[in-house]
Amino acid sequence: MRDIIKIALAQINSKQDKQVNLQKYEELTLKAKNQGADLIIFPEMSLTGYIIKDQIYELAEYVPGVSVEKIEKIAKKTGVNIIFGLPEMSSNAKATLYNTAVFVSPEGYMGKYHKMYLPTHSVFEEKRYFRPGYQPFVLDTNIGKIGLTICYDIYFPEVFRLARLSGAQLIVCISASPAVRKNYFETLIAARAIENTAYVAFVNFSGIQESLQFWGGSCVVGPSGDVLAKAKYDEEDFICCEIDFQDLRAAETFIPILRDLRPEFFSKLKRLSENI
Repeated sequence: MRDIIKIALAQINSKQDKQVNLQKYEELTLKAKNQGADLIIFPEMSLTGYIIKDQIYELAEYVPGVSVEKIEKIAKKTGVNIIFGLPEMSSNAKATLYNTAVFVSPEGYMGKYHKMYLPTHSVFEEKRYFRPGYQPFVLDTNIGKIGLTICYDIYFPEVFRLARLSGAQLIVCISASPAVRKNYFETLIAARAIENTAYVAFVNFSGIQESLQFWGGSCVVGPSGDVLAKAKYDEEDFICCEIDFQDLRAAETFIPILRDLRPEFFSKLKRLSENI
């Protein structure tokens, strides 16, 4: 495992066409390779587009499956690790779907994360389609220990805390956040990084899908809350950023949040939350 890695944020606006999106994946992963990136991150549901309504049952795939195999070839050809999102079909129940983030390395498929918190309010109807996940995801890779989260998860600090306590140095949040949520997300991204003394990489959609405007603003935030890289608002963008895992020790020393955790409060939080 290396101390310094370079990550690429691919802020795109996907079409309701997997082949078009896969072509964009390949083009941008080649671009990431040419800029020396070790990892490229695409948004939530970027394989299919976010607003696909009942088409989701036709577009959902097994993981690993056909599209994952295609992305494995891209990763192998470029030597770049790839994170992306898609609707996943359960291998046990054909109409049960998950909102899934997938990690593919140059050696092949490495693992997946199921979104834990499914927004079902205002313009969102994820509980109509998806089953929630139940487990945090942290993967020990050749470029560090990486946790995966998805969009609305960022409102729930326990998801990020679980990833950090499971060893994550970099917590990735892939997203399909509309413009009306911009201020919330920009505050929460920094909070999740600071309270866990971890790097957070946030990659959002941009542009318009079915009259819903996505604000972009993909970014990398350091363990002290510094914004290390920031993509444009509202339009497609591609940026790269180096992170140094050695900086985690300095951040933990300056404000020792993990040292000062009080686990006895967690059981009380559980009891209280069961009675809201």
